[in-house]
Amino acid sequence: MTPLEGNLARVREAIVSACRRAGRSPEEVELMAVSKTYPAEVIAEAAALGLTLFVENRVQEFAAKAPLVREGPSVRVHLIGHLQSNKVSKVVGVCDLIESVSSKTLVEAIGKRALSMGIRQNVLIEVNVGKEPQKSGVLPEHLGELLEFASQTRGIYVLGLMAIPPFSANSERNCYYFDTMFQLFVDMSAKKYDNVSVQLLSMGMSDSYIDAIRAGSNMVRIGSALFGER
Repeated sequence: MTPLEGNLARVREAIVSACRRAGRSPEEVELMAVSKTYPAEVIAEAAALGLTLFVENRVQEFAAKAPLVREGPSVRVHLIGHLQSNKVSKVVGVCDLIESVSSKTLVEAIGKRALSMGIRQNVLIEVNVGKEPQKSGVLPEHLGELLEFASQTRGIYVLGLMAIPPFSANSERNCYYFDTMFQLFVDMSAKKYDNVSVQLLSMGMSDSYIDAIRAGSNMVRIGSALFGER
């Protein structure tokens, strides 16, 4: 068994265990392999082990790896990390889901590019749930306004929310932010917008995904727990 095989087995077992403790079905939670900074060969190995969803955060790095990453017919790629409007053309229609949409300017740019290509780009709205000035993401109190704007923008489709909360070694503190995000997810799911269907809640990473699953996350982003420390 390779190190990656062992790590993948442990992560999958932990996801199943966390779901059971939360009274959830493991099928509700999708594992995203955070492949940023890892070479395409490592991603190919992961895909051979059955992983089909990968996460990148740098446009240039993703573009360089995309041909090999896309060799598997069922492989999907999400983009996280800050996306500048002037780089939208490099990811629209290439990424299956852009997870880091956080402003009207970005919504507009993505929609315009998608329309020019005759497609509709799926996105998540990133929420700065910890209100950290150094992080991107719409503030919780402005989320409804941004969703309303997105609902009126052709070429874009909002599938849910994403967050990277402040990390704490204190599980209770982590859960506070995850619970806050889940409540936002529930509240926004109940609203009726065009071009918006709040189905996905992407939160939880290698050091916090167990707490995120207990709080209601249905997509977890795992990097170091799978591939090892960079």
